[in-house]
Amino acid sequence: MQEVERNEKSNQEHTLLIEGRNAVLEAFRSGKPIDKLFILDGCQDGPIRTIIREAKKQDTILNFVGKERLSQLTETGKHQGVIAYAAAYEYSSIDDMFELAKEKGEDPFILLLDNIEDPHNLGAIIRTANLAGAHGVIIPKRRAVGLTATVAKTSAGALNYTPVAKVTNMAKTMEELKERGLWFVCADMGGESMYRLNLTGPIGLVIGNEGEGVGRLVKEKCDFIASIPMKGEIDSLNASVAAGVLAYEIVRQRMN
Repeated sequence: MQEVERNEKSNQEHTLLIEGRNAVLEAFRSGKPIDKLFILDGCQDGPIRTIIREAKKQDTILNFVGKERLSQLTETGKHQGVIAYAAAYEYSSIDDMFELAKEKGEDPFILLLDNIEDPHNLGAIIRTANLAGAHGVIIPKRRAVGLTATVAKTSAGALNYTPVAKVTNMAKTMEELKERGLWFVCADMGGESMYRLNLTGPIGLVIGNEGEGVGRLVKEKCDFIASIPMKGEIDSLNASVAAGVLAYEIVRQRMN
């Protein structure tokens, strides 16, 4: 329980915090991206019901918590039973990524991140995506870090140029992208050497969680599984490093 609380507090320190019923409701109505919403359990008056309705429209993650949890998260002490975590940057749409590829006259190249939880990893991957010429990055709404201030800082400015979209269901999104011509390769130590795969054409590169890798349902949607040759005594790379290695193999093959 203490570890969960530490993670929540860490997220709070690097995300825009919005407290109070009017402030949260105005944030929703102005279109500000809200990653998470914490509401006092049992509170069901008119304003709270309106906030919940707006949250469901945007598929925001809802957490009904006790007074103690709200007291741990609040900065002002005047939360009125509701606290929201808002993204530090605006999210883009997948259509924005296709439009960017079209403007550049290139086959779409998109990175899909399966539950990346470390903001430094996410920021580093966005930076790599920009430098490798990727047209966007897709992240899931749940069990993953959003666009916090730490992510923005670690991206070294790349977040200003690289579209990042947030989706509810990664596997379903992949099915929809396949209908638009993309095929997918994911990173996994049990796959075929990346040097033996054809990584050209419209492609989605899938990178998994720092500890567990790519989830089963997402992996099943991939057309190929690529492994990175390793010569050392340990058998895994940091998620952002793995993304960089594979992204630049895609760059190399595109250049050829």
